[in-house]
Amino acid sequence: MNNLAPTFAKQDTLKFFRTLNSRVNNYFKENNIEKTGNWKLYLKTIILFTVFLTPYFLIIFLTQMPFWLFIVLSVVIGIGMAGIGMNVMHDGNHGSYSNKNWINKFMGGTIYILAGNVYNWQVQHNVLHHTYTNIPGHDEDLDAGRVIRFTKEAKWYNFHQFQHYYSVFLYGLLTFNWSLTTDFKQMKAYLKRNLSYGKAKNPKILWTTLVITKIIYFAIWIVIPMIIGISWWKVLIGFFVMHYTAGLILSIVFQLAHITDETTNPHPNENGELESTWAIHQLLTTVNFAPKNFIINWYTGGLNHQIEHHLFPNISHIHYGKIAKLVKETALECQLPYYEYKTFRSAVIAHFKHLKELGVKPALE
Repeated sequence: MNNLAPTFAKQDTLKFFRTLNSRVNNYFKENNIEKTGNWKLYLKTIILFTVFLTPYFLIIFLTQMPFWLFIVLSVVIGIGMAGIGMNVMHDGNHGSYSNKNWINKFMGGTIYILAGNVYNWQVQHNVLHHTYTNIPGHDEDLDAGRVIRFTKEAKWYNFHQFQHYYSVFLYGLLTFNWSLTTDFKQMKAYLKRNLSYGKAKNPKILWTTLVITKIIYFAIWIVIPMIIGISWWKVLIGFFVMHYTAGLILSIVFQLAHITDETTNPHPNENGELESTWAIHQLLTTVNFAPKNFIINWYTGGLNHQIEHHLFPNISHIHYGKIAKLVKETALECQLPYYEYKTFRSAVIAHFKHLKELGVKPALE
């Protein structure tokens, strides 16, 4: 990754964000509501944790269940896992779950039972992705190594011509890789670059926290089931199925918002400067999908309203449906793009169509 951070334009002649920010603040003031979560989010938290934990306890206490039921329950755990990640952990680590800091930290810390790490997530997501969205060399969400080519800047290999077929199978490995290797690699790299979200923390404490939470994590999901008598091979298969389900859901939701034909990959000039302000940059690099779909809205934690999330990450996702109208109207008034797919299906098709285009061998210049 590039260590020289690009800078955004400071002058917004359109006054886009100033106007939008004023309208959004007025919305909350006039309706006398907090920007953070409310009973809807708290109820959702209870439901998602029930979906996540109930199958686990059924597996623990009903050790002689049929293998097919064991697999089904592992899939359900994965669905709950992804749901908690998108709704609870995500809002918590953005400080938007509650107006109480300790509650945000607690909810953000749920990432530990999802195989992740708070420090790594906050640096990779809050700092790098939200600041340098879709900028090659700075937004790590664009870096899939050699195996998938997400941008025209990435080196092309012969196998990329098939990536629109095989990528979906690799997407499911996201959280599985978190649990095994990604967190260790990221922490080493981020500490070397002195990256942090907020006040820098002691590296010894960060490494100790990472190791201890990993031990606890594997004890819960692998060691305990084996101790109570579930076959080791069954436990490992269930563990993989759980992670594959969650990883597939999370990866697809993440990719639909930024990897399409509409979104761009802006490049800084020789002085490291970008043409657009940060807010306008978010409009150019982000797309919404299925905004009217109640199930998608509820389950993805508003991540289908990615434009609103990127412009206002400090506002809980439960409000995105309401402020989306303000964002869209302001963008159109300023003659700025507001990319949106009406359905989940159309967004999925657009994403894999874009992968196919990126898989074509580049013409020699």
